[in-house]
Amino acid sequence: MTVFQKIATGEIPANIVWEDDEVIAFHDVDPKAPVHVLVVPKRVIPRLSEAQQADQALLGKLLLATQRVAEKLELLTSGYRVVINSGADAGESVSHLHLHVLGKRRLGWPPG
Repeated sequence: MTVFQKIATGEIPANIVWEDDEVIAFHDVDPKAPVHVLVVPKRVIPRLSEAQQADQALLGKLLLATQRVAEKLELLTSGYRVVINSGADAGESVSHLHLHVLGKRRLGWPPG
């Protein structure tokens, strides 16, 4: 069971921002910006590169959840970044697909 599954079931506490039956969003414990929220499907997809056609609706729901998080945390006007790391070289540390929502500071480009 991944750490994100344990958060989704309440086994591990988290500062939850938004949740529904399929997705949970919570503040990152090691934030890289003043706002750093993880948006996670409750069903495990190990990484984006392993998503299947059957995951299409859930993948779209994850992107729409980032919009809800951004609205709730007042990021819509100033802007925000959504990041998906897929694989070790990209910085993926948990093998459970998740989207990072970063905001409340100017974010440089290119990242990393």
